[in-house]
Amino acid sequence: MNTFEQYEKYLVPAGQKVAEPIAIVGGKNSTLTDVNGKEYLDCFSGISVVNAGHGHPKILAAAREQMEKLVHCCSYVYHVPKLGELAQKLAEITPGKLQKSFFGNSGAEAIEGAVRTAKQATKRKEMVALGYSFHGRTVGTLSLTGNMGRKKNNGPYLSGVAFAPSPYCYRCPLKLQPETCGTACAHAIKDTIVTSTSGDVAAFIAEPVLGEGGILVPPSDYFKIAVSIVHEAGALFICDEVQSGFGRTGKMFAIEHYGVEPDLMAMAKGIAAGFPISAFIATPEVGDALQPGDHLSTFGGNPISAAAGLANIQVLKEEKLLENSAQRGEELLGRLNKHKEKSKLIGDVRGKGLIIGIELVKDKKTKEPAAAEAKAARATLREQGILVGVGGVHANVVRLQPPLCLTAAEADRVATTLEKILV
Repeated sequence: MNTFEQYEKYLVPAGQKVAEPIAIVGGKNSTLTDVNGKEYLDCFSGISVVNAGHGHPKILAAAREQMEKLVHCCSYVYHVPKLGELAQKLAEITPGKLQKSFFGNSGAEAIEGAVRTAKQATKRKEMVALGYSFHGRTVGTLSLTGNMGRKKNNGPYLSGVAFAPSPYCYRCPLKLQPETCGTACAHAIKDTIVTSTSGDVAAFIAEPVLGEGGILVPPSDYFKIAVSIVHEAGALFICDEVQSGFGRTGKMFAIEHYGVEPDLMAMAKGIAAGFPISAFIATPEVGDALQPGDHLSTFGGNPISAAAGLANIQVLKEEKLLENSAQRGEELLGRLNKHKEKSKLIGDVRGKGLIIGIELVKDKKTKEPAAAEAKAARATLREQGILVGVGGVHANVVRLQPPLCLTAAEADRVATTLEKILV
C-alpha cells in the first residue's frame, strides 16, 4: 500500500484532499524532494513555518542535543534551561513592553490563551475581530474568525464577538476608495463597539497581515487609529502574528511596520522552523492576570521545540534573513506589479516581505473572482516544480510565502514563471 492509498484508507479527508498530490520525503533550504526524486521550489513554507529554510543544520543540532537530555516534563516543574531562555528571548525581540509568555503547541492554542488572559485582565467578556480574518480551527478561534469558508458546517459559534469591516482596499467592504477614504475601516471599529457590543469589550484581535483572508495588507495608519479607538474603549489589542511573525514581512514581527505596541501577541508557525510550539506574550500587568491553575498545556513549551526556537531566532539574525525577506519581497512585488499592467488575470498584487498575494480576476472592471484560474495556476506551477498556496475569501489569491533564505536566482525563477503563466 503506497502513501496515497494509506491516506485514502486511514486518514480523515479534511486536509489531504485539498493538498498537493505529491509525496514529499525531504527538504533542504527552499527545496523539497518527492518520492520520485523530483525537486520543487517551496514557495509556501508549510504555510509560513520553515522561515529559516528546510533542515537548517544549526536548528537540527540544537534539537538533537536537547533530545538527548530531556524530551518532556510538563510545566509543573522548571525546565532547565531552554524554556526560560526562550521566554527571555521573546521578551527581547517583541515590540514594546511585551514580557511574559505562555507556551502551547499551535496557533489556535496561543490565540485561545491570549483571549482568556485579556478577559481576566480586563474583567470583560466581549471581543471585536475583523471580517475576512482567520485565527484558528477550534470552536473558540473560529468564533473570532470572519471567514465563512473556514466556519461552514460547524455553527452556531460562541457569542460575544462583534466584527468590524476588514482593511481590504481592493474590495473595500465600505465601497470607498483608498485615496480618499481616510482609513474609514479603522474608524468603523468605534461604530462596531457602539452598535454591536454591550460595551463590555475585553480586546480587539487582528492580524497585521490577514493571511487566509488573501494576504490583506492594512493601510499604513490603520493600526494607530484602530488601537487608539480600542484603548479609549478600555479594551486591549491582541496582535495575531501566527502567520506573519519571525521575519516573514522583513521585520521580526509585522506589527513593527505600523508603529503600535500590542498588549498581547500570539505566535506559532515560524517560531521553531517546524518543531511544534506556540506562545502568547503579554505585558507584565496583563500576563499576571493568569494565576497558577488558571491555564495549562501538557505539551506546551516542549524542551526540544524550545531549543529549536532559540536556534531559529539566532539563525534568522545571524544569516540576515529578515533583510533577505525584505529584499526578495521588494524584487517580487516590483516584478509582479509591473506584470499586472500587462496581465488580464491579475487584479491586485500586495504583500510585505515574503508574504505576497496575487489576486486573480476574470474581469478587471467587475473584479469577478477567478477561483478556477487560481487553482489551475497552482497546478501548472507544481508541474513546473514550484509549490504555492491558494487562498483568500474567494479562493482566487495565489499565495507566495517561501522560506526567507530564498535566493535572488530563485526569486527570479518564480517571477519569470508567474509572468509566463498569468497572462
